Amino acid sequence: MVKINEVTGKKAASAASEVLRNPSTSKAAKAAAGSALAQTKAPPKVTSAKAATAASKTLRNASTSKTSKTAAGSALTQKPNRKK
Repeated sequence: MVKINEVTGKKAASAASEVLRNPSTSKAAKAAAGSALAQTKAPPKVTSAKAATAASKTLRNASTSKTSKTAAGSALTQKPNRKK
């Protein structure tokens, strides 16, 4: 397993919480936010491939809110690098 020393910070966790509470937020944004929130405490966890795909989709969507993009970015920073 790849070791990642990153955890979600307070600002990103707060943004993720806001995304999850918003009923009009997309499924992809909520998946990314959930992944970010799951990684707020030690021991650090890594973002799954499915959550990383949702986070990427959230970041690429021009109509996504800044709050959703903050949570998605946090989830993606905790994804292990691809094997070469």
